Amino acid sequence: MATPALVQAQPQAWPTGPIRFIGLFPPGGGTDILSRLWCLKMSEMTGQQFIVENRSGSGGNVGTEAIARAAPDGNTIGLASVAPLSIGPTLYGRLPFNPSQDFSLVSGLWQLPNLLVVNNDVPARSVPELIALLKANPGRYAYASSGSGTTVHLSGEMFKAMAGVDMLHVPYRGAAPAHVDIQGGRVHMIFDNIPQGLALAREGRLRALAVTGATRSPQAPEIPAMAEFLPGFEITSWGGVMGPAGMPPAIIHRLNQLTKESLESADLKRRFEENGAATWYTTPEDFATFRAANEAAFAPLIRASGARVD
Repeated sequence: MATPALVQAQPQAWPTGPIRFIGLFPPGGGTDILSRLWCLKMSEMTGQQFIVENRSGSGGNVGTEAIARAAPDGNTIGLASVAPLSIGPTLYGRLPFNPSQDFSLVSGLWQLPNLLVVNNDVPARSVPELIALLKANPGRYAYASSGSGTTVHLSGEMFKAMAGVDMLHVPYRGAAPAHVDIQGGRVHMIFDNIPQGLALAREGRLRALAVTGATRSPQAPEIPAMAEFLPGFEITSWGGVMGPAGMPPAIIHRLNQLTKESLESADLKRRFEENGAATWYTTPEDFATFRAANEAAFAPLIRASGARVD
């Protein structure tokens, strides 16, 4: 009688050692900042280290595949991102993982809009001025992204379609290296997740023109929403936590409840808000339902944009 009880109790003690959290993009980008804030909070709460391991490439697919291939013992978890889980299934002809079968989705962590920022040398100080500039110079200007298939990429594609402009897409392995080239003038703009772009704009290193949410961001109410100029324009990024398929239900439940507690803490809410994000808790079941619906919502945009990669 004692042996089954002991086995059943062990997952409840999770975590019993360091936890590896696989990030999908290079250090310094918006999702990396938010991931590290959450991992720091989880380390404080559990007394065990949550260590971020950045596995960037292919719009988040490299790190996501690493999560899928990890042992389902709860010692390796990682970032659940809109790019590989909701956009990737339509964007790519083949993926090295199945978003609906290869993961244990645990909870959402944050939602946030993207922010259009331009190099200070770009002669446009508003969205209407940028649209006029691009129409007068088709194909001359380039926008960066943190990788094909990210919301950063699709924000640019939606902007091209709705504004009727022609821009070159230049994908990077993450937002951080893209920002280096934007500030250096090698590319001209990016629809980045709001944390890093907003910080650079407030430092005067880039110029912010619009957020991609349906309304203005509470973190930057002075910056207009793109929908004010292009009605119906809306793209929101999100991140969550997941592990490989087959994680014990007791560990999934424990991680979900710890995540809920972390996201309800005033200090993490404040830190997320400072970086332009809103905390976002879900049950595992609601997270899976949301992901599937999000994939269906993105599919028409990806097909219409011609961005599909076979």
